[in-house]
This record gives sequence, C-alpha cells and structure tokens, in this order.
Amino acid sequence: MAGLSEISADLIRNYLEYQINAGFAEVLIPKQPPVATGNSPLEAVRKELGDCRRCPLYKNRTHIVFGEGDSNARLMFIGEGPGADEDREGRPFVGRAGRLLTKMIEAMGLDRSEVYIANVVKCRPPDNRDPEPHEKSACGPFLEAQIEAVKPEVIVTLGRIAASTLLNTKEPLGKIRGTFSHWKSIPVMPTYHPSYLLRQEPDRRPKAEAWADLKQVMALLGLPAPGSGDQS
Repeated sequence: MAGLSEISADLIRNYLEYQINAGFAEVLIPKQPPVATGNSPLEAVRKELGDCRRCPLYKNRTHIVFGEGDSNARLMFIGEGPGADEDREGRPFVGRAGRLLTKMIEAMGLDRSEVYIANVVKCRPPDNRDPEPHEKSACGPFLEAQIEAVKPEVIVTLGRIAASTLLNTKEPLGKIRGTFSHWKSIPVMPTYHPSYLLRQEPDRRPKAEAWADLKQVMALLGLPAPGSGDQS
C-alpha cells in the first residue's frame, strides 16, 4: 500500500467524505504494512554472492543453495553441501537426509523455521564428492558472513566436512563429536550428518550418539528436555 504522501488529493478527500457519511466520530487512517528494506544482513550476503562463479562448481549446478530459516535463529545447522534434491529445489536439506534433520530439530522441541540451515559450499559437488579445498575457500567468506548475520547462540555442524572446515581441524569426527568447541565466541557442537545416520541403519548407536549431542545443545540453549529417548 502506498504511503499517504503518495495518495492523490482526490482519493484522500473521497476517503474522508466516506468516513464522515458513515458516521465515524474519528477519522480512521489505514495501517501501513511494514516495508521490506531489502537491506537485512543476510539479504546483503546473498546479494554479494550473486550468480556465483568463483569456483568450478557453478558449471553443473541447477541452483545456488544459499540457506534458509530464521535470520535471528538461536541455533544454526551447517552441513557439507547440496545433494541432488537440494540442487534441484535450491533449498538445503530437503531430501531423505533433510527429512531426518527435520525430525531431529522437532525432537529438540523446535520447528525447522526457528533454526537457520546452511552448507559449507553453496553448489553441489559432482557425484556428491567432498568439496575441494579451493571450493571451500571460495564459499568460506559467505558462510562466515551468514554466521555473523544470524548471530546464533550455538552452531551444530553436521558431518566431517562441516566440522573440519568450521573448526579448522583434521581430527576425525568420531574424536571431536559430543564435545563443544568454538567458532570465534560461538559454541559449536560437531555431530553426525543425517545421511551417515541413514547409512548406519539398522544400527541405532550412531543415532543415540547424535541425540546425546543434541541434548547437550538443548541444555546450553535452556530448552526443556523431551520426555522420551531416541527421537529419530
């Protein structure tokens, strides 16, 4: 809706006459909806990313998968990179692993819309291979800018690539998962990638370990403990 300064004098006069003829003792001014500035920190990061061609991954992509969720989320999840489903839809974690991640988030008592989800790289590596160092380097500044824009209280990294990239470590995931580290001043909990958990079925131990990791995150955020054990 246009502001009153943009409305013609005739329209204003007609509206006031309508109010008087209708018997209103006071003139009712329509509320203006909030105007999107397009200048939020995350929008600025996405604009800077543009139609990225900073590394060869752009050559085979369908969509850039930037990230999604609450721009002021207390909790941020970071995965490795888009798969085929994500590349097709332009959204992170929408395939089978994404459905498991959604269940994990819901088990924490949250809705997916309440967290923010991103990846180390924004374009799908061919055949879902690990991102190359130069590909991670190209996307790195944008991931850091996303974190700084969201300002989460806690980050959960999903899988080896995300943990090693964010924490700048070569330690195996099995050694560092379940223990908080830090990215700058933000606590980071490394845990298993949902796709790994799916590959380990029917062994339920990895899921139980991932759930233990998430319960530590819940405790740090002050979220109420769930009433049951394995929620996946």
